[in-house]
Amino acid sequence: MAEIFPRLNMFRIGWRGVKLSRKVTNAAVSAQTRRRYSTECSLFGLLFDIDGVLVRGRTPIPAAKQCFRNLVDGDGKYRVPVVFVTNAGNSLRETKAEQLSHLLEVEVSPDQVVLSHSPLRVFTQFHDLCVLVSGQGPIVEVAHNVGFKNVVTIDMLREANPLLDVVDHNRRPKDMVRPSMDLPPIDAVILFGEPIRWETNLQLITDVLFTNGRPGNPVTSLHYPHIPVLACNMDLLWMAEAKNPRFGHGMFLVCLESIYKKITGCELKYEALIGKPSVVTYNYAELLIRKQAEKLGWTRPVERLYAIGDNPMADIYGANLYNRYLKAMHRTRAQAQGGSSSQVTGDLQSEASDDAKGSGRVMVGGSFDHCLPEGCSSILVCTGVYNRDHQDLPSDPEQTVTEQRIFHGHRDFRFDPSLTQPSFIVHDVRDGVELVFQQEGWSLH
Repeated sequence: MAEIFPRLNMFRIGWRGVKLSRKVTNAAVSAQTRRRYSTECSLFGLLFDIDGVLVRGRTPIPAAKQCFRNLVDGDGKYRVPVVFVTNAGNSLRETKAEQLSHLLEVEVSPDQVVLSHSPLRVFTQFHDLCVLVSGQGPIVEVAHNVGFKNVVTIDMLREANPLLDVVDHNRRPKDMVRPSMDLPPIDAVILFGEPIRWETNLQLITDVLFTNGRPGNPVTSLHYPHIPVLACNMDLLWMAEAKNPRFGHGMFLVCLESIYKKITGCELKYEALIGKPSVVTYNYAELLIRKQAEKLGWTRPVERLYAIGDNPMADIYGANLYNRYLKAMHRTRAQAQGGSSSQVTGDLQSEASDDAKGSGRVMVGGSFDHCLPEGCSSILVCTGVYNRDHQDLPSDPEQTVTEQRIFHGHRDFRFDPSLTQPSFIVHDVRDGVELVFQQEGWSLH
């Protein structure tokens, strides 16, 4: 595990995305590639979103298979470090790697997969607490896999307190209710992803928050601040096989936040918001990129990252936010080398905002001396949430690329419209990878 270091107090530095046309032209690429390389090849890594970029539901996007055939050599070895960064979280990374290997017809290892919950591994201060987990799939196994030792599920809570879940008349107790089973007090709530029965999860999670972790007890007073809540995956919408986007976990969070405020008059607070676009997720992905580079035998650090995604408010916003973090980190190091190291140390030890409240009180990726990439460029594809034929780029840079007046990001993010502007827009993932290789002066074939 990489060293954990405090967050940088410099995220307010302005950043403007590259002005885009509707199509990336050769002239634009040529202008972008006017940088002086050393006599050795430039080194870069690729971050791929999955849904809407590589697959639509369970169906591979045709361009993805061809793209990955070109990304591996004759022995199946990747030519550059590749990591898959997804806000999906209803499986183990081993399962997701196996699925990707089958869909893309190349070998994908678990060490190349970042799920929405993967950065929870570094939130060790919660690992020994009793946590209530919400989501679907093997959530107990997932929770144990990322470090939690004492796990309670919504179903376990229902069984212990059968009178709590009564919206569905068919699930109400028919006979005399047995005494409630004893469960330990719940210390924190972990929201892995959208559940199957929203009404049950919304009811029982609010019960836990209202009773300070003892949902079988009556509410006698408001416990506020409530026990810690950590949420993974803030996607409001995501793209499956349907013609239009589907509700994501971000929609469930909107419901939970609205219910809590409607009843208490107070804002639901998050200890951490994890998954794209949170910087902690990209820092975790960069850690895996470094490990992939080492496996490839690279002896020099990765200079640039390219993040390819279909969702402007998750993939593009997150990549651009991380780019701003990298620029700020390099500026801080330059100040340290200039003799203001005491101030830099103070900045690094302070609790800072990365434009998202509570996106993580720790950062992963290495020490202050670790050689971070120069930057992270964002590439938007048109095969998922974003469709260039239906959504023109706004002429005003202060408007979003998703919809010109509607903010689809999470409530707690300080919205900066410029961060939804991708570095490049391409038709599909194959075009995106070809663009990157041309940008870096590598041959793809």
